[in-house]
Amino acid sequence: MEKFLVYVSLIGAVILGGFIVTYLHAANKNKFIKLMLSFSGGFLLAIAFTHFVPELYDSDTKNIGIYILLGFLIQLLLEFFSGGIEHGHVHVHKEQKMPWGLFISLSVHSLLEGIPLGNQYAGHEIHHDHAGHSLLFGILFHQLPVAVALMTLLLTTNISKVKAWTILIFFAIMTPLGLTFGLFATESSNFLNFNMILAIVVGMFLHISTTIIFETSENHKFNILKLTSILIGFVLAFLIQ
Repeated sequence: MEKFLVYVSLIGAVILGGFIVTYLHAANKNKFIKLMLSFSGGFLLAIAFTHFVPELYDSDTKNIGIYILLGFLIQLLLEFFSGGIEHGHVHVHKEQKMPWGLFISLSVHSLLEGIPLGNQYAGHEIHHDHAGHSLLFGILFHQLPVAVALMTLLLTTNISKVKAWTILIFFAIMTPLGLTFGLFATESSNFLNFNMILAIVVGMFLHISTTIIFETSENHKFNILKLTSILIGFVLAFLIQ
């Protein structure tokens, strides 16, 4: 039952993002994206430093720092194709073509972060009973504003609204696919080093979260609402440990 709820929540967060685009006024939508990204950036950074990084360095995997750095670099490469939509950069041009490079980049990111989630919900938590929950919440909090940004972009292309929703749904199933692969790999032969994969995902989180936080300043001054959103993300990350 728990795994079913995880699947539903992962898909539901993206679908909710699509509905927000449909029903929120443009100004409110942009404000929502910025505040939600600030919150998710604070949450991701907090769980990375207080939860996953210490646990990864306490594991048996050698050179774990290299894999964290590799994840940071992988995210840097993915954002070359996505244009930085992961941290709120939505470049809207009227009647633009379908941004397939962006979609593939986001899908690869979502697929990768689902793999260690599958391992932890298979009952093989990495050193901590709440590891799966922290990772799940981190993914959900970030996927929602990313889905809003993606759907906003899709609706400005020269494709129909039906196709835009179809593409969004395909994006919604990417993390569940990674989760399924992680479950299969764990329950069949445990042939993957999940600490290594988690380290890569944590490196990706570190890139996204630090970029979000540093880019939430306007004229080098933090807006009080954005700063509050970041701090709430920090506090929540501590509370769910």
